[in-house]
Amino acid sequence: MSLALSKAHAFITLMRPHQYSKNLFIFAPAFFGFGQYNLGEVALDLLVAFCGFCLIASGIYAINDCLDAKFDALHPSKANRPVASGMISPLLAYIFGIALILLGGGAYMIMGKDLEASALLSLYAPIIIYIVLNLAYCLYLKHIAIVDVFCIASGFVLRLWVGALVIAIGLSHWIVITTFLLAVFLALAKRRDDILLLESGIKARNNIDGYNRVFLDITMGISASLVMVAYIFYSIDESVNERLHTHNLYLTAIFVLLGIFRYMQITFVLQKSSSPSKILLHDRFLQLVILAWLASFIIIGFWR
Repeated sequence: MSLALSKAHAFITLMRPHQYSKNLFIFAPAFFGFGQYNLGEVALDLLVAFCGFCLIASGIYAINDCLDAKFDALHPSKANRPVASGMISPLLAYIFGIALILLGGGAYMIMGKDLEASALLSLYAPIIIYIVLNLAYCLYLKHIAIVDVFCIASGFVLRLWVGALVIAIGLSHWIVITTFLLAVFLALAKRRDDILLLESGIKARNNIDGYNRVFLDITMGISASLVMVAYIFYSIDESVNERLHTHNLYLTAIFVLLGIFRYMQITFVLQKSSSPSKILLHDRFLQLVILAWLASFIIIGFWR
């Protein structure tokens, strides 16, 4: 591979495109609120919002890799990241990260060019909060055990907020709660993988001393249980059932439970929970469960 191609590949890797699956949560309000908006009018805005958020998230990842380069260099897989491996200098990565954040913010500016100042500010509110929260996370909050997990989970709720603002509908509080708890569950699973590394003699992050395997096993079990309860409450919520003209949405909960059990199997049995995004991209069982949940939700909730 030529030097130019190697550099290009390094910059693409720095952006972490495999993490973009997280940003699909921007489309969640459109999915759960189907019928409350005109899809033809908001489809392009949703796509722009997704792409803009991906650029902003990539910018944050680039900055985070600069700050974590020393620890990443000791990690068995993270050592191959562009900054940790020396393929990209920290200064260049910082510049690249800031440029991506500005490009992502510009995408929202284009999307909101016809909005009034107050509406544009409302659109930018979750974006600004996301950037500030994640920069604080990169600089300090990621070093505080438990707080780091809640920061990650808050990012998923902010994605929901962006999606709801784009299509101008309200968010179901049960979907917000379910999303937050699911993100906490996934983040705890990732921390458990860091504990396994620590037990093998590799300290992957500063705050890992604030966790141990027993604590993470218990909190993952609690989080998984709460995710199921929150989703079931959503599925039997009277306002949701009236809007979808069905009282059978609770049947889709079986696939949510199956998905959680599969992820717990990956975490506790296979001991491979280091990256939720990579698991989603490679685990066929989990992919089939998600597709089955989508199909059942569409058939029960939307099919007329």
